[in-house]
Amino acid sequence: MAEIGGALALAGSMTWEILWALILGFLLSAIVQAVVRKATIVRLMGDDRPRTLAVASLLGAASSSCSYAAVALARSLFRRGAHFTAAMAFEIGSTNLVVELGIILALLMGWQFTAAEFVGGPVMIVLLAVLFSLFVRRRLLETAREQAEKGLAGSMEGHAAMDMSVRGPGTFRQRLFSAGGFTAVAHVFVMEWAAILRDLVIGLLIAGAVGAWVPESWWRALFFTDHPVASAFWGPIIGPVVAILAFVCSIGNVPLAAVLWNGGISFGGVVSFLFADLLILPILNIYRKYYGTRMTLVLLGTFYAAMVGAGYVVELLFGVTGLIPAARSATVMREGISWNYTTWLNIVFLILAAVLVVRFARTGGGGMLKMMGGAPEAEHHHG
Repeated sequence: MAEIGGALALAGSMTWEILWALILGFLLSAIVQAVVRKATIVRLMGDDRPRTLAVASLLGAASSSCSYAAVALARSLFRRGAHFTAAMAFEIGSTNLVVELGIILALLMGWQFTAAEFVGGPVMIVLLAVLFSLFVRRRLLETAREQAEKGLAGSMEGHAAMDMSVRGPGTFRQRLFSAGGFTAVAHVFVMEWAAILRDLVIGLLIAGAVGAWVPESWWRALFFTDHPVASAFWGPIIGPVVAILAFVCSIGNVPLAAVLWNGGISFGGVVSFLFADLLILPILNIYRKYYGTRMTLVLLGTFYAAMVGAGYVVELLFGVTGLIPAARSATVMREGISWNYTTWLNIVFLILAAVLVVRFARTGGGGMLKMMGGAPEAEHHHG
């Protein structure tokens, strides 16, 4: 029981450390989603030119950070006419380039990891586009589109299909500060939390258990920590494998990444581990439903290769520039919760979150929660 208590205490302490950052990140994401319409996104993703892929990744970064919702939304965009490569770039941006991920990485692991994530993400998208040009043929795309048009449900379909942006004329500022804008922000904010909560809780519990129970010597042996060259080569290869086996996705990966970094995985291995939230086994099964078995195998191979390649590029680039942290001191909060600036920030942002939750509840939010796993064609608009 003492061991279980230690693991839960560790998970709780890590939760307290990142709580305000999560609220801030989801608030910023909600503000953008409240004024950017999904129809606009589709129009900007009609081909696979470099500029289009850059736009798609930026639009993804302003969208949902839930891996399941991002995968469902990418399929929805593909069905509406977006290019497949652009849809995948959107998916990567939506899960790996979001502001809340960057904030939490900086808090738990240091700004270098935030920088690595935002450098490695575009590298992965470029590598993936090159691999798609080599291995994704027209016939395979046609077969994938036929399968996508069947509309088979995966996970978070209703949430991904909802367009909760505010309608009506006016500038960005006018729409945002209108009554409809306030409601739209509240709706997106709470729905994003509902979508990510399961993975976040699982990730924190796994990180707490691993940090408390797995001895450091085991990690050092697995990651070849005592052999720097072998570690740098092995880290990006083993990182995605650990992520796939851990079943954790989205922001829930970050606490476990902190434990792995302290355990000895390479810098590039952390990056490839974080990217692999799009390859966990439940999502691979969703790919199979969405695009068929052949495309799923292609996605598994190309995504994995792009993740490993991005890990190597980051390892080399940050190593040459001397930006890889010398100390392995990611925050796992073994000392527990204390009264400091984190506590004050959590109080302020919890009050803000409570205001948004009340607005959500008073404007029909309960019905939207029931629709999260609903039909892929479900929509919700604000006047």
